[in-house]
Amino acid sequence: MSSSPLSKKRRVSGSETKTGSHCSSSNSVRTEQSHTPANGMAKNGNDAEIDEGLYSRQLYVLGHAAMKRMQNSTVLISGMRGLGVEIAKNVILAGVKSVTVHDQGVAEWNDLSSQFYLREEDLRKNRAEVSQTRLAELNSYVPVTAYTGTLTNEYLTQFQVVVLTSCSLEEQTRFGEFCHSDNIKFIVADTRGLFGQLFCDFGDDMVVLDTNGEQPLSAMISMITKDSAGVVTCLDEARHGFESGDYVTFTEVQGMTDLNNCDPVEIKTLGPYTFSICDTSSFTDYVRGGIVKQVKMPKKVQFKSLSSSMADPEFLLTDFAKFDRPGHLHIGFQALHAFEKKHSSHPKPWNQADADELLSLAEELNAAQTGSAKQEQLDQAIIKKLACVAAGDLAPINAFIGGLAAQEVMKACTGKFMPIKQWLYFDAVECLPENDVGLTEEECAPRNCRYDAQIAVFGSKLQDLLAKQRYFLVGAGAIGCELLKNFAVMGLAGGEGEIIVTDMDTIEKSNLNRQFLFRPCDVSKMKSDTAAAAVKQMNPSVRVTSHQNRVGPDTEKVYDDDFFDNLDGVANALDNVDARMYMDRRCVYYCKPLLESGTLGTKGNVQVVIPFVTESYSSSQDPPEKSIPICTLKNFPNAIEHTLQWARDEFEGLFKQPAENALQYLTDAKFMERTLKLPGAQPLEVVEAVYKCLVTDYPRKWEDCVTWARNHWQCQYNNNIRQLLHNFPPNQLTSSGAPFWSGPKRCPHPLEFSTSNDLHMDYVLSGANLYAKSYGLPGSKDRVGLAKHLQGMKVPEFTPRSGVKIHVSDQELQSANASVDDSRLEELKTLLPTTEVTSQFKLCPIEFEKDDDTNFHMDFIVAASNLRAENYDIPPADKHKSKLIAGKIIPAIATTTAAVVGLVCLELLKIIQNHKKLESYKNGFMNLALPFFAFSEPIAAPKHKYYDIDWTLWDRFEVKGIQPNGEEMTLRQFLDYFKNEHKLEITMLSQGVSMLYSFFMPAAKLKERLELPMTEIVTKVSKKKLGKHVKALVFELCCNDDTEEDVEVPYVRYTIR
Repeated sequence: MSSSPLSKKRRVSGSETKTGSHCSSSNSVRTEQSHTPANGMAKNGNDAEIDEGLYSRQLYVLGHAAMKRMQNSTVLISGMRGLGVEIAKNVILAGVKSVTVHDQGVAEWNDLSSQFYLREEDLRKNRAEVSQTRLAELNSYVPVTAYTGTLTNEYLTQFQVVVLTSCSLEEQTRFGEFCHSDNIKFIVADTRGLFGQLFCDFGDDMVVLDTNGEQPLSAMISMITKDSAGVVTCLDEARHGFESGDYVTFTEVQGMTDLNNCDPVEIKTLGPYTFSICDTSSFTDYVRGGIVKQVKMPKKVQFKSLSSSMADPEFLLTDFAKFDRPGHLHIGFQALHAFEKKHSSHPKPWNQADADELLSLAEELNAAQTGSAKQEQLDQAIIKKLACVAAGDLAPINAFIGGLAAQEVMKACTGKFMPIKQWLYFDAVECLPENDVGLTEEECAPRNCRYDAQIAVFGSKLQDLLAKQRYFLVGAGAIGCELLKNFAVMGLAGGEGEIIVTDMDTIEKSNLNRQFLFRPCDVSKMKSDTAAAAVKQMNPSVRVTSHQNRVGPDTEKVYDDDFFDNLDGVANALDNVDARMYMDRRCVYYCKPLLESGTLGTKGNVQVVIPFVTESYSSSQDPPEKSIPICTLKNFPNAIEHTLQWARDEFEGLFKQPAENALQYLTDAKFMERTLKLPGAQPLEVVEAVYKCLVTDYPRKWEDCVTWARNHWQCQYNNNIRQLLHNFPPNQLTSSGAPFWSGPKRCPHPLEFSTSNDLHMDYVLSGANLYAKSYGLPGSKDRVGLAKHLQGMKVPEFTPRSGVKIHVSDQELQSANASVDDSRLEELKTLLPTTEVTSQFKLCPIEFEKDDDTNFHMDFIVAASNLRAENYDIPPADKHKSKLIAGKIIPAIATTTAAVVGLVCLELLKIIQNHKKLESYKNGFMNLALPFFAFSEPIAAPKHKYYDIDWTLWDRFEVKGIQPNGEEMTLRQFLDYFKNEHKLEITMLSQGVSMLYSFFMPAAKLKERLELPMTEIVTKVSKKKLGKHVKALVFELCCNDDTEEDVEVPYVRYTIR
């Protein structure tokens, strides 16, 4: 989950330094900081181990090999204004070898609108030196050095990557040429108000090892032809997903064994289930089976130097609706540099003379172009807007460009993902007032306050509006921390307003890699409290209140009508769809704008929900995730994902559910009554499990737990497999004569236990410890004692039995009639201990927790899964990969989060200005790995109609339940009101799941209800009292119009207080 705050003004005496380059001027001072991490952690470098506890979520994005390469990379970031510090923050969190931050300028008022590590007391201090101490706290593995001297070619040679921000074009060109010739990866990043620029030059022979970061695809084969271009047909369970030009290799092919473990072969797709490969005409005949797997091939990418690519630029589009914009901005940014060289300052905010001068400079530059950079006709309006806002420095734009630039640094260090080739331009002019309502120079003039660089773009009126906003931020995780930081420096709720942030989670070590407001000493503290305190440091005038509540029906007493009525908007920073949809419904009900965003590795999205303008978040949904068939899990796994899900189900079924059911039996008098009402064989299964838990399998000491774990190992990895092979021998044929064990069905083999096999011992040790914990017994880590006990133990003999039914498909499983043995059920009821003896049982159901390496949870999952994988000859997964799949971890990286939140805050600026046009708003999607960006205007709220009245999901009937005489409306009066006022005959009326009225209701019941007040009917039918916080009820209607046709109508908001 996530959260964010803001700031206020103070005057500083003395002369202000001119905004200018940090790249030149003498009088340099160099400050070196100790490279010893404060917490004693090891430094990055060749021999450094990767701290999986810290980097786990990022490792799932980059992988270990890329992280190792990054840990050997030194990075220079020049310019510590808002953009530079954003890039530095993301790069340091990522875990490079070291970062040097460079700046020769001192902090000014203009910096504080986006430089979150500068404070008012830092004015007139060197930006790099002040920032260094705060940046160094972000990651104790990454030494951060401040350098305040002049940049020289010789100085740059110590770095693998050089990033320039706030530099003149001459310096960019000079250092760009040197870096290109010296094979130093070179990035230029620049932002001017609502405009951003990014340039990358990674040399003549950059090798990209993985162009997209996606997991390699694989598919099972059903046929391979012998031909000059052999055609491979995959099983029609799922499309293969390959593209022409992909490379693949083969395993487990029977017959045409020439293909097994061959060098990667280029393919050409022929259809969703077929593709062609190399010449197979000389190969042996294909018989059956085989797995084809995609191979990631290195790709060489060549870059031009900055000066070479200036005349013939290659652009990466960020917005297809602005197809020709990059070319105009390419000239515009050069014109800005020419203007600044001439005047030693930016064009003044909204000064028409300066805008005209910039336009004429741009026209001159354009006329002088000889390459593809020349524009037929410059977009004068966009060049003038660039001039008007160029003095601005906005946190959202810096967050977006800074996130992208930091990702490019990581690409440069690792060869992971495709770099930007080579120029990227971005603008958000839609944030300016609608209908081209211009701002005045006076309104945007500097005030010597911390928001000067934002006022330069939007004027002081918007700043006053920002200060008064009341926003509800739901979540204080990665997105929440970034939102809070941006809110704070932008000045949201920096006056009379307030930000309320809620998050019920505590901080864990793995959060520190991207939830940048938290430090190691904050681990186990509440996220919302810590984040709120951190941003108050950034801007003391921000008013932020932290809560620890989960949002949902249980907290509607806290987040009630009064709470929402006083809000200006809501920002979601959530990590699950259910909570997102709940908040979406609340925002629709209270007609509040909602800012929605999310990330998945390098992918991110932003959706803005505007009352009466757009559809809501819930209007469209992703298709449900594909589930694994039960029979695949139970008997026929063919992928590590299947064995991991099986292991997770084992964990729940062994260490959580039995103890939960037994506890309920012992403490809840109605447990047995409820259980016996369950369908099919479930009552017997549950009662049998309770009996085993409390009687037959109840351990008294540690050794009993070891015995249980060893016997369970035998049952799962030997006995059950032998029974399966007894039912379906390896040479079994189907009714059609095909081998039973073929295609997705892999023929298993039983395992034989050995105390000298580490995986076998891992299973018994972890299983016994978890079993002991679930019964409140002490565990043990003594492997020697464990082996001794196991060697002296006798395991019961097993012989496969005939007549055991094993279902081959889920359809067969569902159609099988589960017969319930009533006599056994009755017998068990008499055998169970009486509930009076509760105190002798110390049952403790175990909740799965993936991130604690000492609790045996992941040890059990890895061992259980890999043993089953060994049964079926499936390649095993290490602990890291197993944790990703079994723990359903969402891969995450700070760069994507920063960029996404930048876009969210641009939409916030539009909302606060009350933009009305649908086309002013932008939903966004990005994948930084490709890289790819797509923006679209939000979908309008779908319209419905009854009679001549149009309505959308934002509309409702407002009905005041209390009449002028002080009495509440009865059901009869309610029905009459709709008949008379809206010409609608209500045929059915419900509230939640309670049916209050229907036309087919029995006459006696109807007669009674018609005269009752509406709230009385609600409490009577729902059997729940209305809370004092409830001001209104929601009624759903089914209606007929005056022609007796069924019509769809909005819901009713029935006000009772």
